Amino acid sequence: MLERLKELGFAITEEGTLWSPWVDKERLRQIHRPSSQLEIMARQDWLRRYLPQYLPFFADGDEITPERIDPALVEVTTEQHHNLFRVARLLWSIPFSKGYGRRLRFLVVDRSNGKLIGLLALQSPPLSFPARDRLFRYPPGKKTELVNQTMDIQTLGAVPPYDRLLGGKLIGLVAASNEIRQAYWRKYAGRATEMEGRILPPHLVALTTTSAFGRSSLYNRLRYHGMAIAESLGYTEGYGTFHLMEFYPLFREFLESQGISTRGGFGTGPRRKWQTMVRALEYLGLPSDWLRHGVKREVFLFRLVENLEAYMEGRETEPVYRNLPFSELVAWWRERWLLPRAERVDGWREWRKEGIKSLLLLEQDKVAK
Repeated sequence: MLERLKELGFAITEEGTLWSPWVDKERLRQIHRPSSQLEIMARQDWLRRYLPQYLPFFADGDEITPERIDPALVEVTTEQHHNLFRVARLLWSIPFSKGYGRRLRFLVVDRSNGKLIGLLALQSPPLSFPARDRLFRYPPGKKTELVNQTMDIQTLGAVPPYDRLLGGKLIGLVAASNEIRQAYWRKYAGRATEMEGRILPPHLVALTTTSAFGRSSLYNRLRYHGMAIAESLGYTEGYGTFHLMEFYPLFREFLESQGISTRGGFGTGPRRKWQTMVRALEYLGLPSDWLRHGVKREVFLFRLVENLEAYMEGRETEPVYRNLPFSELVAWWRERWLLPRAERVDGWREWRKEGIKSLLLLEQDKVAK
């Protein structure tokens, strides 16, 4: 394990702790790659069966006319939607998890050609999130109820070749749209929480997210007519599990051999991997500090209401929503980012969807290993 961590670029100090001299995004992608490859490898049988069916939903570069791009928001509700989302999400550098709690998933599709532009997925937020919690003084006993009127962005971005046309900026704007709030209302109004059986107000007042690789070029300067869509709240502390995910099956096997259950399920919460790794490191006599990978991710807040602080602090009882129609956000993206980008950047027209097969379908001998 020590040798593998060194291969990824970590150094081991004299005290036995990890040190990570990350300086650029490409290096950060490299240390995420093993976890992503494990996920792709585990889904090879499924991909070989279904990828030919869903590959036509991705565009060749010459199938796109920038002036004619016509985005549509599609909530993931059918098996076809789910499978297309699943294929597309495997293209991300960051491994995918099913999420937890309340969940919403969306496809953004180009109606001009029927091709996929990008993905948006939301999940329940962490109850404790220092960068967010520093903004508010929650009323006594109300933090859980109020935090659960926000969601965390789990996946946001564009697929090739729309990513080269700044399609990620479009998906970022879409996250703040009226239509996302309305989808949340339709799904969760009147529904009781699974854990406590409470019916929460069906308001969606804010979104939070963290960048994948330090400072974010996608969220920074994401504005609409001068309004900040994504506000930077600083950086995380640099703790997590992604750099140890190659060893996670071994950690579980070891703990189970010691009579320690690592099974999840209802009520165990989203931190099972973290807790399993903490316990495994402890039993192996390794420093818990090995969970400090040093990648400090930038944290962002999407305000969906004008009176966010007052509402989250109980000083006002009704949210005052921002009015951000999907169609107007699309028009802004087209003029602000899409058309200028299409004129000055080459390469996207040459993209072929067959490239997705080379990214997702591994050679059989590699899968066997």
